[in-house]
Amino acid sequence: MTDDKTADWHLRTKLVRGGLRRTDFGETSEALFLTSGFAYERAEVAAARFRGEDDGYTYSRLSNPTVAMFEDKMALIEGAAVARATATGMAAVNAALMCQLRTGDAVVASKALFGSCSYIITEILPRFGISVRLVDGADLKAWEQAIDRKTRCVFLETPSNPTLQIIDIKAVADLAHAAGARVVVDNVFATPLLQKPLALGADAVVYSATKHIDGQGRCLGGCILCDKAFFEAHLNQYLRHTGPALSPFNAWVMLKGLETLDLRLAAMCENAARIADYLAGRAEVSDLLYPGRADHPQHDLAMRQMSLGGSLVTFTVPGGRAGAFAVMDRLRIIDISNNLGDARSLITHPASTTHQRLAPRAREALGITEGTIRLSLGLEDRDDLIADLEQGLDGA
Repeated sequence: MTDDKTADWHLRTKLVRGGLRRTDFGETSEALFLTSGFAYERAEVAAARFRGEDDGYTYSRLSNPTVAMFEDKMALIEGAAVARATATGMAAVNAALMCQLRTGDAVVASKALFGSCSYIITEILPRFGISVRLVDGADLKAWEQAIDRKTRCVFLETPSNPTLQIIDIKAVADLAHAAGARVVVDNVFATPLLQKPLALGADAVVYSATKHIDGQGRCLGGCILCDKAFFEAHLNQYLRHTGPALSPFNAWVMLKGLETLDLRLAAMCENAARIADYLAGRAEVSDLLYPGRADHPQHDLAMRQMSLGGSLVTFTVPGGRAGAFAVMDRLRIIDISNNLGDARSLITHPASTTHQRLAPRAREALGITEGTIRLSLGLEDRDDLIADLEQGLDGA
């Protein structure tokens, strides 16, 4: 929700002050409303709220003042009419898809997906009689051939996890809309600061707020952003009755994370760019992928859609799984963790963690080998990070 005042604010002002609703106590930080329910002065007030004629709160599964402040701030920085928070990023993905699909519908999705997103698309949706077609996200001809009049939804993530594939959001959205389909974009790697899928034609955007938005490994959370038409026609009642609600405490933590997101992300992206350059100079490193580098196969598209290259770098080391583990186990600063977007630099081996349920042939088709490593850069001094990687690569 925006008003005339906040719409003219610059980004950092929106991140710090957007969405604030002060109580009569005049607090400077957002108030934390740890309450499941709300009391009414009169029975008619309760009735009016349940009829939707009164703007007050009824139950924190449906809405909560602290959660609403997080939603308002997310909508403001995304440029969306509506934002709705969820308990996790995967709850956001599931709700954004399931709220609009029926038996007999078809979904077209990119092959390069986070493991849990892939599971929802390929395992859960078909159980409800929803057909699924997967395409190479970088191939517009493949999208054009797969999207037809039966397609109700297109789902993609860009940059993808972990291979950092870039998909032309506007081109795919144009194809989808021409066929009467809606587009859902997982924008977690780019964050709402580096890429604006709604402005490029997406109908809904989903985030794992657990990542850069919290940014300090504290709480789980998710968010769906869309226009009012999508919200009223599909999302509103689905969220209301299935209840993937975000905890008010977690929403409060996310609000604190948003205040410094711009500052943190700029430093993380700078670290990622420098680390990518360092790794590119290592003879044993191959298949280095960073959207901000000119040697990324879709660099030009990435820089048209994104303002910076992001905080993730993916690369391959020799020796397969044993080689990757040897490098990772020697690190002393960078933590081994499957999370990302954290103030601490984190490293993971996708083939044995986030994408372990995929068959080896399916992983290889996506470019995920046993030697593939995904590195999420944090806020540490880049010289220390380079030294850590250097001794890890040298020793292995």
